[in-house]
Amino acid sequence: MTAFLFPGQGSQSVGMGHELYEQSAVARERFDAADALMGDVDLLALMFGLADGVDDPEEALKQTEVTQPALYTHSLAAMAVLKEKGVRPDMAAGHSLGEYSALAAVGALSFEDGLRVVRRRGELMAEAGTRRPGAMAAVMGADDEDVEAACMSATEDGEGVVQPANYNAPGQVVVSGDPEAVDRATARVKGRAIPLPVSGAFHSPLMEYARDGLAEVLEAVDLRPPDCPVYLNVTGEPTTDPDEIRQRLIDQLRSPVRWSQSLRRMAADGATRFVEVGAGDVLRGLVRRTLDDVETAGAGRPDEIEAVVASAGAQ
Repeated sequence: MTAFLFPGQGSQSVGMGHELYEQSAVARERFDAADALMGDVDLLALMFGLADGVDDPEEALKQTEVTQPALYTHSLAAMAVLKEKGVRPDMAAGHSLGEYSALAAVGALSFEDGLRVVRRRGELMAEAGTRRPGAMAAVMGADDEDVEAACMSATEDGEGVVQPANYNAPGQVVVSGDPEAVDRATARVKGRAIPLPVSGAFHSPLMEYARDGLAEVLEAVDLRPPDCPVYLNVTGEPTTDPDEIRQRLIDQLRSPVRWSQSLRRMAADGATRFVEVGAGDVLRGLVRRTLDDVETAGAGRPDEIEAVVASAGAQ
């Protein structure tokens, strides 16, 4: 069985999707539609590094309100090519922002609604980060339980909060919260802590400001049962229930992304092949760190997509 995985923030890079835009008509339709829907934001120019008056294209693309629509658009353009060639997943999951890409890719959200939601989500998260500045750090080489205990004691022993934000893979947990609390937690855990260059404390209580706004926009969109099970960040469990999906998307703002748990559950449910649809190769690396005896592939560039199509035809 094949699982499709959809990347989140951190996977973006200047030039992302440009080859796909140039070589695939169906992908170009997706890119152009997204560019039109973004209105005053010149999305494709920012993605491709062609925006006028931008001194630092990488920094411009890193802005949360730009990054999220860019990654979503790239993933859905790649998915359109895969669908055109008859390749579909047996199950799907997305990392943080990628959860929206996954849902749109398997029919739970329309492309247009998904883009509107992720754009608003990015704006809300950026504003939440401005209203209550936070920090995130990746802790390498520590057990999940040790990181959880360090976060709990750091929250109890001083001002501010900190909690696990991403259970990415064994020995890799990201923590998120108030800067001082993050410093206390990382000082107490065995392992190496790497501060992350982010604009807010994502997947922590510091994102509470964004919750009501996201709930409002999600309430206005039509969510349908997906074509295959989607493994949710908040639970690590599969679902096809639109009501559960809607609620968990809201919860996801301030809850940990249980990525390693999701991967293990997908493998337990029969996944032997994991295809990363969209930008970068971050998720493939996390799969290899979490699971044994599985196949990984990318589907973000035309050559990668052709290899996935050929492999699907050979199975």
